Amino acid sequence: MTVSDLPPRPGPPALVLVAHGSRDPRALTTVRALMDRVRALRPGLRVHLGHLELNEPPLQDTLAALGDTPAVLVPLLLSRGYHVRQDIPETAAASPARTRVAAPLGPHPLLADTLRARLLEAGWRPRSASAVVLAAAGSRDPDSKVDTNRMARLLAARLGVPVLPAYASAAAPTVQEAITALRARGRHRIAVASYFTAPGRFSTQCAAQAPWVAAAPLGAHVSMAELVLHRYRRALGTQAAAAA
Repeated sequence: MTVSDLPPRPGPPALVLVAHGSRDPRALTTVRALMDRVRALRPGLRVHLGHLELNEPPLQDTLAALGDTPAVLVPLLLSRGYHVRQDIPETAAASPARTRVAAPLGPHPLLADTLRARLLEAGWRPRSASAVVLAAAGSRDPDSKVDTNRMARLLAARLGVPVLPAYASAAAPTVQEAITALRARGRHRIAVASYFTAPGRFSTQCAAQAPWVAAAPLGAHVSMAELVLHRYRRALGTQAAAAA
């Protein structure tokens, strides 16, 4: 048998980005831009997209199209919660694809890097009496709040100023309550860091409450693409370790 007679070696498992979905058309544009970033960092890797709701393609259709192809699902979500615990694993289990679900993106130091970059783009600079509100979507899952609190600590260490987490829904404090608490501490230069993967109703709502500058969402920053690939590799490493 010659080399040309050998069957082709299978490539690495596909990477499926799992986005929440949004009625805001900017969200889909942003996620697609992030896909392009991931592909540029890892040429040859098959990268697909599936949504939990509101946008096409739905995750179940993306997985059905993969057949029995191995794939790693990377949630474009920033903390643990119902989607990570239930929706994504259940959809994956119901599909013919051989899947592994990665951890959500947050918390992680690469997110702190991205948040800082977005703040700097918005005109933020560390000053005396400055502080930051980390505005997140919110969830009733207590682990989600644990994750967001940890992310606030990572960002505070990165920026060198106090950072308070706040939420657009389902959890407290609200952005306005966090701003009030920081002012009571003598912090009067308060910026809002947008802890959202892409633009949408909640990110717009939170930014409108900023008393100073409001950063753009995380978006398709190169650190986000690096983090997606990090979660992909970690999921593959965990799978290999479990098999061993």
